[in-house]
Amino acid sequence: MADRPSEFALIAELFAPLATTPGAFALSDDAAIAPVRAGHDLIVTTDALVEGVHFLAGDPPDAIARKALRVNLSDLAAKGAEPAGYLLSLSLPQRIDRTWLEHFARGLGEDQNAFGVPLLGGDTTATPGPLSLTITAMGHVPAGAMIRRSGAKAGDGVYISGTIGDAGGGLAVLQSGGGPAELIERYRLPSPRLALGRALRGVASAAIDVSDGLLADLAHIADVSSVRISVEAARIPRSAALRALWGDTPAAIVHAATAGDDYEIAFTSAHEEQVMEAAGQAGVSVTRIGHVEQGAGLVVHDPEGREIAVARAGFTHF
Repeated sequence: MADRPSEFALIAELFAPLATTPGAFALSDDAAIAPVRAGHDLIVTTDALVEGVHFLAGDPPDAIARKALRVNLSDLAAKGAEPAGYLLSLSLPQRIDRTWLEHFARGLGEDQNAFGVPLLGGDTTATPGPLSLTITAMGHVPAGAMIRRSGAKAGDGVYISGTIGDAGGGLAVLQSGGGPAELIERYRLPSPRLALGRALRGVASAAIDVSDGLLADLAHIADVSSVRISVEAARIPRSAALRALWGDTPAAIVHAATAGDDYEIAFTSAHEEQVMEAAGQAGVSVTRIGHVEQGAGLVVHDPEGREIAVARAGFTHF
């Protein structure tokens, strides 16, 4: 067996120091007391990350930990929530040793301090399969103010934060053996747009974080809102590094918009001036890329207004 602590030593030595809130009882009990706030709803989300699917076997352990936490915080951001705590479950193959776990716990600690979100509890198991980890994150939002997927209305603008496709470009770079470091950083360490999410309360009519791909996730909003979303491909924001890597053709734009792992916020709103004010408050770029109309589904147009065929809108597990 790899050199690593026993289950209880692992918890006591590496993860109990991260359980800084009194309700976690230093991870010494079977359950924790979840934080609550008067006049607020408690928002709960969970994401599982599996080696070979969500990260590469050779990725640094601290980066794996930070990505696992950040993708959950991204879900909270898209709902307009403020993080309150999280649970962590680890399934560890034999090759994971103490040094790996120390780096993992260090990365987790750095991020939870940066985002102000303590560990509340979790579980650890051994597995004969690949490394997998699941985080369940909790956050607070004023009662009734959570931004759902289902509020988009005809006439709303469609917006996206940041740039799209960088994470997909970063994965391609890692798999090919060379390319811009900033794209690798975007793949390994997404930036949850928490400040923007909070600023969009009462401004965005619907929102979702971009995990499966921009087009796939906008299609989710269209579906549950019973509307049609029209996207102008040329307006989709892409970084200079990604343009240099993949080019600027319609196919390259669709590639970026379907690659996934961006963890930006895609949203709709009827209030463009307030959207830009929210973006300024949060210090995040926001781009209008289309509009909502009557109908169903999602369509992408080129600058001449012609529909661009999209064979696959984004990543699917099954």
